[in-house]
Amino acid sequence: MNNSNPYIKIIAVILIAAAVLFIFGNKGGKDDVSVAGLPDPIQTAATGGTEFEAGDYSIKVTYKYAYELDALAISTKDYFGSAMNDLIAPVDVAFAWGKVAEYNDRIDFHWRQSGRWYYWSVDGGEDLSPVGGVDGINQHSANCHLIPADDTVRKTVKSIKTGDHVKLSGYLIDLKGEKADGSYRTWNSSVSRNDTGDGACEVIYVTKISIVK
Repeated sequence: MNNSNPYIKIIAVILIAAAVLFIFGNKGGKDDVSVAGLPDPIQTAATGGTEFEAGDYSIKVTYKYAYELDALAISTKDYFGSAMNDLIAPVDVAFAWGKVAEYNDRIDFHWRQSGRWYYWSVDGGEDLSPVGGVDGINQHSANCHLIPADDTVRKTVKSIKTGDHVKLSGYLIDLKGEKADGSYRTWNSSVSRNDTGDGACEVIYVTKISIVK
C-alpha cells in the first residue's frame, strides 16, 4: 500500500526546480559599480550576413551595421526555453556608457529586466542633471539581445554579471527564423540610441567579447 502524499511530491519537484534555477541563474554581481570614460557605441554600415540552425528554426541573419560597444553591465537576464529568441539569445544585458555609467554609483538607479525589456527608475528627489536627465539616461543605456556567434562567445556572454565592464563587437542585425512548415519569426534591431519603447532594443550578433578585469 502506498501512503505517499502526492502534494508533498509536487512541492518537492517545485523546490528542486527553484534550486536549479537559483544555482544556474544567479550569477551575483554588484549594482553600485561605476566606470568613467566609456564612449558611445561605434556603428558603421555593413553588408552580408550568415545562416545557422537553432532547434527547429533555420536562421538567416542580415548584417545592418558593424557595432562596437564598450559599456557597463547594469542588469542581466537569462532566458530558458524552446522559443526561437531563447534558443539564439540566452541572455539579455542592459548596458550603460558615458555619464550614466560614470554616475551609476552616485545616482540610486533601480535597473530591472523582464519580457525582453529593461526598465529603470530612481527614488524621488534624485538629481539627474549630471547624466543629462531622462533623455541622457535613455540615450546612454540600452537593453541588448546578445546572439553569440560561437560557443566561446556564448560562454562569455552567459558569464556576464551586473557590474562587469564589457567590450564586444559584432553586428546589429535583422533576422528571420523559419520552420520546415513555412512558419517563421523575425527579430529586428534598433539602429538608433535615441529611441525608446517597443523595437528600441539592440539585437547584436556577437563575434567577439571580453570582460575587462
